Amino acid sequence: MDDAMVWLVAMIILILIEIVTVGLTTIWFAVGALVATIVAMLGGGLILQLTLFLLVSFGMLIFTRPWAMKYINRNRTKTNYEGIIGKVVRITQDVDNIAEKGCAVVNGQEWTVRAADEKIRIQAGSLAKVVDIKGVKLIVEKYEEETTI
Repeated sequence: MDDAMVWLVAMIILILIEIVTVGLTTIWFAVGALVATIVAMLGGGLILQLTLFLLVSFGMLIFTRPWAMKYINRNRTKTNYEGIIGKVVRITQDVDNIAEKGCAVVNGQEWTVRAADEKIRIQAGSLAKVVDIKGVKLIVEKYEEETTI
């Protein structure tokens, strides 16, 4: 397989990774691979191909990624993870870390719940504030509604 074909395959793989991850990272390296493909097709040596691949890839990453992240992700909505932390939820099953039980429904989805303090039990029907998420478990603290006098 000649150099141009290797760079073309690398570019396709990088684009596929970008499509799957949507992180705006590998796309810049795909552009670098495109430049290296063109250089290889024009007869440039491997050192020139590698040099231009690295220069173009890192140049694109450093100079255009911040701009792209600012304008492309402008209307990004929070994920479940980001939107749940700090939220007050109603416990649907007693939370007991020792017995490894506890559930709450948040935004229509049932979550496994554990107390931030291992010694605390939270009764079903009580309110709790989400302080963290570890894996697929909400970590909560007992929440007391503030009363106004």
